[in-house]
Amino acid sequence: MDSYLLVKLLHVLSSTVLFGTGLGTAFQGWMAGRSRNLDAMRVVNRNVVLADWIFTTPAAIIQPVTGVWLALHAGFSLTEGWLALAIFLYLVTGACWLPVVWLQIQMQSMAATAAATATPLPALYAKFARLWFLLGWPAFLAMIGIFYLMIVKPEIVIF
Repeated sequence: MDSYLLVKLLHVLSSTVLFGTGLGTAFQGWMAGRSRNLDAMRVVNRNVVLADWIFTTPAAIIQPVTGVWLALHAGFSLTEGWLALAIFLYLVTGACWLPVVWLQIQMQSMAATAAATATPLPALYAKFARLWFLLGWPAFLAMIGIFYLMIVKPEIVIF
């Protein structure tokens, strides 16, 4: 397999991991929160944070490295409309994901403390959970947009 196809495979696999892990952990976190079961929330929050470190973070690093390499080796300019928009959407995704990671860590800590002390979750947990949920939507929609742009490569004039 030549280097272009190998990097393309890494790019596709890492995008799958990034999108799939994000969607899967969002679903699990949301469902655990809806259950109001403190033990479930504690375990799921811990696993969501762990999944971000094991899967999402490496994939989020691999994506731009392989993406830029592929674009340049295929002869695309990074300022080409569809590609520039995809890069912008990736930055939007990252701008949503970074605070989400912080929120997840805080929510994990709150759930662990509440479970260990047999006390209710603080009201701040619900606020963080709502913000976590809301930040997921623009990231999810941006990822859908990136997939569309990568596949269709529409003619877009930006610069």
